[in-house]
Amino acid sequence: MNIKSLLIGSAAALAAVSGAQAADAIVAAEPEPMEYVRVCDAFGTGFFYIPGTETCLKFGGYVRFQTNFGRDASGTSDWNSFTRAQFEVDTRTDTELGALRGFIGFRGNAESGSSSDSSVFVDQAFIELGGLKAGKFYSEWDNDLNGETDILSTNALFNAVRYTYDAGAFSAYIAAEELQGTSFVGSSETDNNVGISAFVGGTAGPVTYSLVGSYDVDYEDGAIRAMLFADVGPGTFGLAGVWASGVNAYYAESEWAVAVEYAIKATDKLTITPAFQYLGSVATKTVDGDIVDADWSNNDAWTAGLTVDYKITDGLAAKVTANYYDEDGQDDEVTGFVRLQRSF
Repeated sequence: MNIKSLLIGSAAALAAVSGAQAADAIVAAEPEPMEYVRVCDAFGTGFFYIPGTETCLKFGGYVRFQTNFGRDASGTSDWNSFTRAQFEVDTRTDTELGALRGFIGFRGNAESGSSSDSSVFVDQAFIELGGLKAGKFYSEWDNDLNGETDILSTNALFNAVRYTYDAGAFSAYIAAEELQGTSFVGSSETDNNVGISAFVGGTAGPVTYSLVGSYDVDYEDGAIRAMLFADVGPGTFGLAGVWASGVNAYYAESEWAVAVEYAIKATDKLTITPAFQYLGSVATKTVDGDIVDADWSNNDAWTAGLTVDYKITDGLAAKVTANYYDEDGQDDEVTGFVRLQRSF
């Protein structure tokens, strides 16, 4: 028997012995299918599905470095720098009652020096279902003209309950707002204020308009403000007017005011906005500039300024503003800031 025959016979014998066990061979388990992140386009760009759910999630925010300048901007110095971090979490889900939204905005302000000079807090947090919104969020009083010259509100961030009717080109809301923390020098009101606000606004061709009215229950005074934007030539024309019956949480700067601006779109990256505002019967103030709970003064004031916005690249922008303020019987002031902001 030669070597070749011996090898063939051995292989046949081994196959015969092991053939009965072939069915018992170990089979590796298939891995569980991996669920990759899916894009959610139902609520705009940037949203994605939380794996294993039908809830859409979006992260956003910005990092800002800013230097303010003006008389005594920080103690005895005429300038002051700070850094701000804003981080936002936005969740939305389609339900049988409409879109269910939960929003949290965290903000941190960092000053130079020890950690005690800095703070981290919840800027906004609210729940929204259909037209109903409840939580801490900015009101219509936070919206103003495009530049940084106008003075059109005193407070705009409240814990509130609001219902909004939205028809696309037209919207309206009514809100009950807690004005806790709003107080003026010499006031005898307790720190438990309530306000009622109503708003209407919309678009008509190239024109965008809004009207908001609010009543401060404890101070028994209110304010009303109208604002209009219109595309004219190479830019956007803005006009606003406000009137207050007396010092109140929403607007306490003056009895009335009119502001106008023109935001010139010089290039795709550069916007230049000159602006002017006149304030009639400004609020009575202390030597430190705090508003006093008193009748309007006999002083009028005006302010004029220029704001320059420049888009450096996607997500990075710079803003510079300088404003001149002149009030009867008071020293003139020049204030402003230089800002660099990375948004995402």
